[in-house]
Amino acid sequence: MPDNSNRNTVIFVVLAFLMLMAYQVFVMGPQAKRREAELKARQGEQAQVVPGAKALDQTQVYLPRAKVVGQSPRLQIDTPSVSGSLSLRGARIDDLFLKGYRETVDPKSPAVELLRPEGAKFAWFAEFGWTGANLPGLPTPDTVWTLVEGQVLSPGKPVVLRYDNGQGLVFTRKIEVDNKFMFTVSDTVANTTGAVLNLTPYGSIQRQGVPVQANGATAHEGALGVLDKELRLIKYKAWKKDGEKNFSSDGGWLGITDKYWLAAMVPDQAENVHASFRVTQAGGVDIYESAFVAQSRNVAPGQSLTHVSRLFAGAKTAPVLKAYQTDLKIPRFVDAVDWGTLYFFTKPIFWLLEQFNSVLHNFGLAILALTVLVKLVFFYPYNLSYASMTKMKKIQPDVEALRTKYKDDPAKQQQEMMALYQREKINPLMGCLPMLATIPVFLALFKVLNVTIEMRHAPFFGWIQDLSAPDPTSIFTLFGLIPWDPSIVPFVGNLIAHLGVWPLAYGITTALSMAMSPPAPDPTQQAMMKMMPIIFTFVLAPLAVGLLIYYSWSNLLTILQQYVVMRRHQVETPIDRMWARLTGKSPATTG
Repeated sequence: MPDNSNRNTVIFVVLAFLMLMAYQVFVMGPQAKRREAELKARQGEQAQVVPGAKALDQTQVYLPRAKVVGQSPRLQIDTPSVSGSLSLRGARIDDLFLKGYRETVDPKSPAVELLRPEGAKFAWFAEFGWTGANLPGLPTPDTVWTLVEGQVLSPGKPVVLRYDNGQGLVFTRKIEVDNKFMFTVSDTVANTTGAVLNLTPYGSIQRQGVPVQANGATAHEGALGVLDKELRLIKYKAWKKDGEKNFSSDGGWLGITDKYWLAAMVPDQAENVHASFRVTQAGGVDIYESAFVAQSRNVAPGQSLTHVSRLFAGAKTAPVLKAYQTDLKIPRFVDAVDWGTLYFFTKPIFWLLEQFNSVLHNFGLAILALTVLVKLVFFYPYNLSYASMTKMKKIQPDVEALRTKYKDDPAKQQQEMMALYQREKINPLMGCLPMLATIPVFLALFKVLNVTIEMRHAPFFGWIQDLSAPDPTSIFTLFGLIPWDPSIVPFVGNLIAHLGVWPLAYGITTALSMAMSPPAPDPTQQAMMKMMPIIFTFVLAPLAVGLLIYYSWSNLLTILQQYVVMRRHQVETPIDRMWARLTGKSPATTG
């Protein structure tokens, strides 16, 4: 039988190389460009003519954020969790920073910006108001409100704003904030006219253009909410394509989300509201808006009415969201975190990580502890699996003899092999089944590491200061000794830039674990299996380093269990052979 293994191996290597190049060109390359574009967008807020929606004038220009903030009278917002200001012009909440989160792992880096005012590039703000047919003098985004109570908006210290339209309507807005991320807005309108008036309260979150995101498909970004008891998710691309979507809902919530941050309107949960996600365009700028309109209500002469709604503006921290969900009866508020389709695995995995972290005070150690727990749960099935694989490895000479003897009769060869397996009481499938059972754990952990803010900037030890980011070291910089950036290398830059300690640890442990398993029957398959650790090392290197820590540690525990089982069955292991080479002894005398 002709030996085509060399040719097939060459073909496989070429195909693997092409796959890596395609991954670089179509996945990693665009992500790098998006990250660069976002950085430039944040750093360079050059003035340019950009028309806006609604209140934006066609002649208005984008100005630096700080300058826009200074153009309107404002009240300071200061809480343990957020800082910023609200504008008396329009009574908008449009200037907000998150105190507990930084742009980078450097504790001196700027606080994360959430909301920014209209007139700055990528404005993102919340507003409340009233609508009504043929009612003159309703507050607009240009209305300047008067401060009548309070100085600084902080927990336990609300502010009260007032606007008298001079036509018989007096509007009062009381704004409160807690020590986390929830604002409560109580809007009161007093009717001093001689007629019954019909008014409708509303709340709106608007985003004027969206900064280029670099999160790929790992996390949902765009429109988000729970309306009519269903979770609604619309990514920016689909949102723009599909246009307006409307819902009728008893309570619920809706807003606009980034990977880690959320701005969401929470109407009265006892009231039926009309909710909408819509996109408009002005001068080439996409205006994304999540809004609700509550029930219309009549205000008799000499009477007043009050409408209460809430705004969440902050980090998507699962315990905080869960607390609001429980205390304020906000349906499925914790699902603002993108748990994914495997949420029934993702949520328990995250809960376990939190429990381990509460004891160990290190999410990296929590990942290691979780891995041990998974191994303990599957200890017996894995023992059966490794025993089956060991028996397969032990009878490998007999298998090769059958292949040689019946190389021209595949049917007879298969028959004799099955008879051999039956005599030795081996189930070839047993080696795969436990591994398949752990795949959901791996996928759930992958999701948790990439979407939960608890993982953002979570340190491990040494150079690992962010478990949600790639390993910052690279073998091509001698792990930081050479001051250059490998990512600038054409085509393969992003594949090699993060080929650091943990990706290499993953590759080595994967190769060793596979070496302890029975070889594939075909030479080409064997060559492919030898290449797989190398390929996956490059593919996984740009992913969250926490995932590589999990996989490396899991591989190490697997190797230990494999070694014990193989030694019990008196089967030589690659570890035995390595030790023999180091000590000069024959493998037969080792162990």
